[in-house]
Amino acid sequence: METLELVWLVPALPLLGFLALLVFGRKLGEPQAGMLATAMIGGSFLATVAVFIGLVGEPEESRSFTQTLFEWIPVGGWQVDVGFLVDPLSITMCLFVTGVGTLIHLYSIGYMHGDPHFSKFFLYLNLFVFSMLMLVLGNNLLITFLGWEGVGACSYFLISFWFTDPEKASAGKKAFVTNRIGDWGFMVAIFASFAALGSITYTEILGGAGSLPETTATLIAMCLFVGAIGKSAQFPLFVWLPDAMAGPTPVSALIHAATMVTSGVYLLTRVNPIIAEAASWVQPVIAWTGAFTALFAATIAVSQRDIKKVLAYSTVSQLGYMMLAVGVGAYVPAVFHMITHAFFKALLFLGSGSVIHGMHEEQDMRRMGNLRKYMPITAGTFIIGWLAIAGVPPFSGFFSKDEILLYAAHAEGTGNWALYAVGLVTALLTAFYMSRQVFMVFFGDERFEVESGDHADTAEETSDDAAEGAEAEAEADVDATADAGAEPVEADTLVLHGEPHESPWTMWVPLAVLAVAAAIGGAIQLPFAKDLHFLEDWLHPSIPNEVHLTSAATTGMKVGLAVLAVVAGAIGIGIAYAIYIRKQREPIEPEILAEGWKYDSSISAFMGGPGRKGFEATATFDKTVVDGAVNGVAGLVKRTGEGLRGSQTGFVRSYALGIAGGAVLLLAYFIAQVTF
Repeated sequence: METLELVWLVPALPLLGFLALLVFGRKLGEPQAGMLATAMIGGSFLATVAVFIGLVGEPEESRSFTQTLFEWIPVGGWQVDVGFLVDPLSITMCLFVTGVGTLIHLYSIGYMHGDPHFSKFFLYLNLFVFSMLMLVLGNNLLITFLGWEGVGACSYFLISFWFTDPEKASAGKKAFVTNRIGDWGFMVAIFASFAALGSITYTEILGGAGSLPETTATLIAMCLFVGAIGKSAQFPLFVWLPDAMAGPTPVSALIHAATMVTSGVYLLTRVNPIIAEAASWVQPVIAWTGAFTALFAATIAVSQRDIKKVLAYSTVSQLGYMMLAVGVGAYVPAVFHMITHAFFKALLFLGSGSVIHGMHEEQDMRRMGNLRKYMPITAGTFIIGWLAIAGVPPFSGFFSKDEILLYAAHAEGTGNWALYAVGLVTALLTAFYMSRQVFMVFFGDERFEVESGDHADTAEETSDDAAEGAEAEAEADVDATADAGAEPVEADTLVLHGEPHESPWTMWVPLAVLAVAAAIGGAIQLPFAKDLHFLEDWLHPSIPNEVHLTSAATTGMKVGLAVLAVVAGAIGIGIAYAIYIRKQREPIEPEILAEGWKYDSSISAFMGGPGRKGFEATATFDKTVVDGAVNGVAGLVKRTGEGLRGSQTGFVRSYALGIAGGAVLLLAYFIAQVTF
């Protein structure tokens, strides 16, 4: 138990790093500010490991510990404390948030080299991780909500970090505003929980979930789901996440891999007892929202040309997988995929940043090719991430994705073959678009030219290019956007002022570590025997409502579904190989998919047209009718007061006369009552 008391260090160290950088960041400069920030997150990871070891040492029934730091809001007999809930679910989240976060911080030291706002970037990163840890560790809905809002605010700062570029500034605002829609649902859920149970503390509201009327449980569950739709980028509120690519690449990895976007999945997993008490249609709604999002985003990814946009839509799709798992009650597979996704998606995003860095800030995949020759470490680690997300055994993504597909078909009471079919088609598309990306970037012909005489100066140019990273990446984004409607063959040949080059050690060491995790991460939940379900056994105390498989899920059925998933992945890889390596046919990249089914542009057109007029009409109604009614009442009171003001002369004799007159009238009234 003494080790568990150290949990306060987990968020305290990133907060200390933020405060230190706030005061001394500019004086520390580069790279000391980055090293300090990385050390703080690394220390937080070590503290998490210590708490994890302490929790493992407790009996299963005792693996839940609450630490109260101080009383925050006392209101009569009710109060809200600032406290932490330590259990297998929260510590599992903290492990990969701080672990992957440390690697991303280390990577950022090299990636942000030369940026004029180097220390400010790490200040935001530390604050972001602190907010995420408060979200995960909070022992009540209000602390979770503060962390929820904190990561939203920090994402705005980080996505629009290079705010002098209008595109990047707009992307940050878009993420912030879109998430506010989901935040409304979260707030209503907090209010409903307090009204129904008189508490917002997890131990009390989850313990009392069984006493909730079905209608109330449904309201709370659906409002929390609305919050999850916004934060975890589900349809229809996913539009902010692809645009978030405007931020520096480490931000993309931090937001889209291990932290912010998984918040919604974590929240729904945390409140699984409430979902169990909700109406029977709630879980299918969650499952089908996730399934549709997964498929919808996967179709868009097949035609993207920006190396980061492919990964962005891939993240939306993989989050859809997790939401599908939550919807069928497969909370352990959802968390399992969350963990493996943190490994391979952080690896892929950081790998893409290494490519962009080595290609002198170029992001258009049509201008790359054969980069494995110039970036062997980046290529090797990126390929491991590709195999993991494509579901190739024995890499981690195979095990987590296969388990979700199994539960989609055979979850007791919630699974069905239609959900499985959507998930399987999505798996095929995932293998295809990720293979397309790998083949276009690291294999095939070089679709760039190197100016002669510049090869010897590559190392020196690396620093210069990094110093101009903000401006160059902004230009690359604009170019990629402008070229989004063009066919692949129409991309101009890129002229580089120096050969593509491998990234410095601060960037490739995190890639190597994440590659190992992406390769072997599936070992935490192996399907071969019940004794190998380590994650399931560990999470059991936190997830009492985990669904069971139907009797039809025999060993033969499980093996058959696994083989089918591998075949689907192999087909996707084979098609990409035939098109992009063997050149057996022209690439099929429909313009409608490159433009995201025109969904985003349709929203923009509506908001700028009928939506804007509607907002203006609402503002006019508010000003004339609502404000008019309020101002009218106030004016009536004012005029009445002015009329009565004349009776207030200020003379004592007048008031005495009034009192006497009133007394006479009262006396006359009582005499009349007695007489008559």
